[in-house]
Amino acid sequence: MPVAYPHRYVFDRRARSQLYRTLHNCYSLCANPWENFTVLVFVIPLKSKQVASSWELVSQLFERCVKSLCNQTSAEFRVIVVCQEKPETQFHHPHLQYIEVELPIPQGFNMRDRDLDKGSKATIGLSHAQEFSPSHVMIVDADDCVSKHLAEFVRDHPSSNGWFLEQGYEYQEGSNLIYFRKNSFYLRCGTSNIVNYQLYPKVGEQDWYCSHHKKISQLMLKQGNSMQPLPFPGAVYVLNHGENLSYQRNLSSLNPPKFPEYSWFFNQAKATYKAIKSRSLTKSIREEFGIYPLTNKYSNRQGD
Repeated sequence: MPVAYPHRYVFDRRARSQLYRTLHNCYSLCANPWENFTVLVFVIPLKSKQVASSWELVSQLFERCVKSLCNQTSAEFRVIVVCQEKPETQFHHPHLQYIEVELPIPQGFNMRDRDLDKGSKATIGLSHAQEFSPSHVMIVDADDCVSKHLAEFVRDHPSSNGWFLEQGYEYQEGSNLIYFRKNSFYLRCGTSNIVNYQLYPKVGEQDWYCSHHKKISQLMLKQGNSMQPLPFPGAVYVLNHGENLSYQRNLSSLNPPKFPEYSWFFNQAKATYKAIKSRSLTKSIREEFGIYPLTNKYSNRQGD
């Protein structure tokens, strides 16, 4: 009885209470063991407001991008945004972090300066990712969207050298159609490599994040670390909104088309082919990638 054994009763009561707390903590950890663990860090190098044709559009594209990143099916990710000015957005997420930097503003359409600006920001973001001890990192263009399954996939393959995105989607801003590219997506889109953080190629900043997205897998292979193609479409490459660096590069007088007399016809033929081969921007694609038209030229229908 409690009266006969007061000390034993008190001890048992305290021990029982402590046991309950321990079991509760264990249950919470088991319920979400990855809550405070990071396997994948997304790094976004964001252009300056001073070089944007429309800061409002840049901010809208960025918001759609980070919503896509933060829609991962697993919580073991972080998003690092490196920028001169924070974009105008009301979106917040506990895994989203901004690093404001003071870097020279690229002048005019000088693509070398713009590439260097982007590369410097990517380098800063990659360095800062060390804080989270990730297994992998991914550079993301601020206007693209990604599959919500990336973090979960990386979590299941933590020792992999990394993946290049062989497959992906290309999206013309404002359309209700989307084009599936089944080969060489990584040669066209900057959001196309997931790399083991410990193996990330170390080259000069002027090569902006490892000599551009097209060469990362080659640099890895030279180091003896081959990457594999991601076994599913990993990203949406967003085109024709006027703020693409590739679009502005084409406008630069330093990068004239090799055959200007044929470029218009070639571009028209390519656009027509892609339009014919495009598929509907279905509800399932929208949900997986977080892609939606900012300015819908056609209709607001959604399909499955």
